[in-house]
Amino acid sequence: SARGERRRGTGNPGGSGGSILSGNHDVTVDLVSYELDLFGKVRSMNQSALQKYFATDAARVGAQIALVAEVANQYLTERALQEQAALSQQTLDGMNLGYGIMKQRFDAGTVSELELSSMDVQRQTAKADLAGFRQRIRETENSLVFLAGGSLPSLPKGRSLDEVLLADVRAGVSSELLYRRPDIREAEFQLRAANADIGAARAQLFPSISLTGSAGTSSTSLSKLFANGTGSWAFAPQIDIPIFSGGRNIYAIQAVVTRKNIGIANYEKAIQTGFREVADSLASRSGLDERIAATESLVAAQQKRTELATARYERGLDSYFEVLTATLDFYTARQSLIQLRLARNVSSVNLYKALGGGW
Repeated sequence: SARGERRRGTGNPGGSGGSILSGNHDVTVDLVSYELDLFGKVRSMNQSALQKYFATDAARVGAQIALVAEVANQYLTERALQEQAALSQQTLDGMNLGYGIMKQRFDAGTVSELELSSMDVQRQTAKADLAGFRQRIRETENSLVFLAGGSLPSLPKGRSLDEVLLADVRAGVSSELLYRRPDIREAEFQLRAANADIGAARAQLFPSISLTGSAGTSSTSLSKLFANGTGSWAFAPQIDIPIFSGGRNIYAIQAVVTRKNIGIANYEKAIQTGFREVADSLASRSGLDERIAATESLVAAQQKRTELATARYERGLDSYFEVLTATLDFYTARQSLIQLRLARNVSSVNLYKALGGGW
């Protein structure tokens, strides 16, 4: 800071003798205030701030892992919808061909109007399913654009869901991987910060000594402001003794201890949540593997049933309702198989997320 001053005054206290001009000019730098950390308060506050910074960074990593997992899940959903749309298109094409043949037979009087209408209902159902899948594909692509924060290039077709898309977790993976979970690390850093806050709160019970100072130059003449011998300095130590605030500081310690206990509970909760999510993901994967195997057998059986029903209808042994029912059940089973394979892959992504992003 800089300051300049100019005065006019009388030559003597009685007011006689004329007037004189006087001046004063200062250039001063105020030094930073320092506190003598005799009782560790500043060190504790510094440690608390550092641990809170680490906790914030752990939260950032958690957000990043969540984003990666959501992108993967949305892409897998897009793959599943593409397969479901292709199945619906294939079924619709077959229905359109069969409906044309059935219409010719109806015109010839060999089939009833009920059989023709039943086939048309199944054809319209496949058409509605196809439109729904295409709409969901566009919505999923919009979600990917939102997650990526910008436009996307044309997505590669990639592998189908019945192929290996994601690596399986190796047997014997250590539970210590849970320590990599960002939420556990964040809770731990918050707990460390709470411990440091206790030290800072306790130090408030003791006197604090702060040092302030300033240095600069001072002269009555601006031309001699920076001449030799015009330097000035000031040094002022200050002591603060908590005589009347001791009770308040004691309650502040109790509040900080309570926050520490809350931090311990949150830390334990984060660990328990990690174990539960991993256990749920592993159980889900195991259950889905069994359901996929059973549904694959069901799809094979439904395919055989459809072939037999078609053959019996062509030989005049059964009505076309048997063919329609078998075809619809075959279509439903194949759609269910795609959904289960999607759930299996999503479960793998969730397991990677539960393990802190992989291993």
